[in-house]
Amino acid sequence: MKSYKILCIAAVSSLALGSTSCGIYKKYETPTDTPITKAYVEARSQAVDSTALGNLLWEDVFTDPVLVDYIDRALVANNSLTNARLNIDIAKAQLQGAKLAYFPSVALAPNGAGASYAGSKFSWSYQIPASVSWEIDIFGKLLNSKRGAQVAVERSEAYAQAVRSQIISAVANTYYAMSSVDAQLELMRNTAVLWERSVQTMRDLKDAGRPNMTEAGVVQTDANYRSVLASIADLEVTRHELNNTMSLLLNTMPQQWAVTPNATLNLPAQFDQGIPMSYLAQRPDVYAAERGLAAAYYTTNSARAAFYPGLNITANGGFTNLLGSMIKNPGEWFVQLAGQLTAPLFSRGQNIAQLKAAKIQQTQALNDFEYTIMSAAGEVSDAMTLYSKTDERDAHLKAQVEDLEKSVEYTNDLLLYANGTYLEVITAQQGLLQAQMNRLNNQLNHTQAVINLYKALGGGR
Repeated sequence: MKSYKILCIAAVSSLALGSTSCGIYKKYETPTDTPITKAYVEARSQAVDSTALGNLLWEDVFTDPVLVDYIDRALVANNSLTNARLNIDIAKAQLQGAKLAYFPSVALAPNGAGASYAGSKFSWSYQIPASVSWEIDIFGKLLNSKRGAQVAVERSEAYAQAVRSQIISAVANTYYAMSSVDAQLELMRNTAVLWERSVQTMRDLKDAGRPNMTEAGVVQTDANYRSVLASIADLEVTRHELNNTMSLLLNTMPQQWAVTPNATLNLPAQFDQGIPMSYLAQRPDVYAAERGLAAAYYTTNSARAAFYPGLNITANGGFTNLLGSMIKNPGEWFVQLAGQLTAPLFSRGQNIAQLKAAKIQQTQALNDFEYTIMSAAGEVSDAMTLYSKTDERDAHLKAQVEDLEKSVEYTNDLLLYANGTYLEVITAQQGLLQAQMNRLNNQLNHTQAVINLYKALGGGR
């Protein structure tokens, strides 16, 4: 009975101390001290717009059947995404361990011994004890550990979604890059055929004694033809490298990947130039950074809790035939109950150092969170601007190609039927090829701007 009273006094004393440390029980709330974090909290409280680009299913954005197949395969086989999913399983296992910490620990340790003195008969003693130890979470040590583990699960899930978004966009970017290279190769090969004919035409004109045609013109035209052949070789290397990139994304050995000829992609919805915070709040990397701040908050609370006492209750019971120095058969049951209140008085400054470090890390987590939001805004802005400007640029490049096609036709006619020069023909051909290549590159940039905007808005669900 005296032990029970002492245990009760210890518990009441601990509760009295706990009344002065309410802060360590408080659940995390996203801070609103800065305009950025305040806007984020307001955005998270709004209803999710399912029609926003970032919230659309990837199947509604990427509809090319060949690309859909590649993305499906990547989402199943990609190692980075598989590891991200495994990180979720690790975090869930740690959360389960944090929850089980509330339960008492139970141990069973049977033992026996025998003794003989001066040749006497062996006397055997035995114990079959079970011990139970239970930590009373008065100052939130286990509570903050459990909350921190829960936040870690949410952070891992957000990170996995971010990886999923990156994989989808990487497959799409690689796919459209391969389609663009195929289009450039087709253009270059067709150009090579035309320029080879030009070389032969100029050689025939020179041999026919045309005054405006010299060996210099033939050589210059042939040099331009050779430059096209060299460019074809470069493009074939690029296509080979893109095949290997796609193979890695799909977690398979290097191989050739087919694409839809002249594949294109456009935004499924209209966008203005504004970037609402609600768009950014849906990004998984932004949410993961916010969950990182929450984890740092609970780590700080755990560091504070280390300054307060810990209360442990232990109970031992079992069956034994050893009672003091006497062995009694048959044995009897025994029960022991004890309580221990441990208050830290001096820990060589470790608790103070840990709390100070935790506070600094919490500040770092807040800075990282705000930077992630600002970086996300920059990515969205860049993608939207690139999409708008490449669309505008394509109209000019289209008109330029049409003009240069006429220029090539006119200069060839002048060379054949009037007093045109080979330099005019070469210049017109070079200008047309450059304009055609510029338009193909611009179309690729336009497509990749759509993909990057989708990713920048948190797409990939």
